[in-house]
Amino acid sequence: MTSMKFGITESFECAYIPSNQERLLVYVGSSLHSTLEDYETLLEAGFRRSGDQVYRPQCPLCNACQSLRVRAFSFQKSKSQKRIWNKNRDIECQISRENKPEYYELYEKYINARHSDGSMYPPTKTQYTDFLKNNWAPPLFLELRKQDKVVGVAVTDELPRSLSALYTFYDPELESRSLGSLSILHQIQQAQKLGKQYVYLGYQINESRKMNYKNKFLPNEQYIDHRWVSFQKKCG
Repeated sequence: MTSMKFGITESFECAYIPSNQERLLVYVGSSLHSTLEDYETLLEAGFRRSGDQVYRPQCPLCNACQSLRVRAFSFQKSKSQKRIWNKNRDIECQISRENKPEYYELYEKYINARHSDGSMYPPTKTQYTDFLKNNWAPPLFLELRKQDKVVGVAVTDELPRSLSALYTFYDPELESRSLGSLSILHQIQQAQKLGKQYVYLGYQINESRKMNYKNKFLPNEQYIDHRWVSFQKKCG
């Protein structure tokens, strides 16, 4: 592993718990992750990325954000997840390594409809590209296709021992299809096909309605007090 340097940001208003202040521990080295192994090592220490920025919450008065990963070969669908899977049997999942123009059109529609109050609004092509790119490997794009039309995209980093979910967006007109959960199920299935041990799902935040769904994918592990803790049942 290469030598790494880190810095801590100033505190700012938390996007998920408005009454809290957030602070990040950010990688600031000059040679950003020359290998996939380096980035995976950071994932294993509770980090994730947004574009080329690799960070971990480092809040002095709060530890609500817990990195969560699913053990791919131990995972079992719950009853509700089986219903989602069966309900969407008419949706096919295809893998692409190309960032296709139709993805941005769907992303723009999704952000405008679902996240007009968030930091990603208003969407632009530059913001979209900068958010997805990195300097070590192009991501995978898991397409959800219904009748040859892309209705959802899960952007995922492929690493030596794992997949790491970066962002998922879908047609807001298909809200009742639970395409966000469906995309996670397909990422777990893809990890199994590729022989990956884990699927990283980002941060689980029990206090945030938008972010507390990830612990439904079991069994999982959460990074708490600098170690991975296993959960067999839903917590929080």
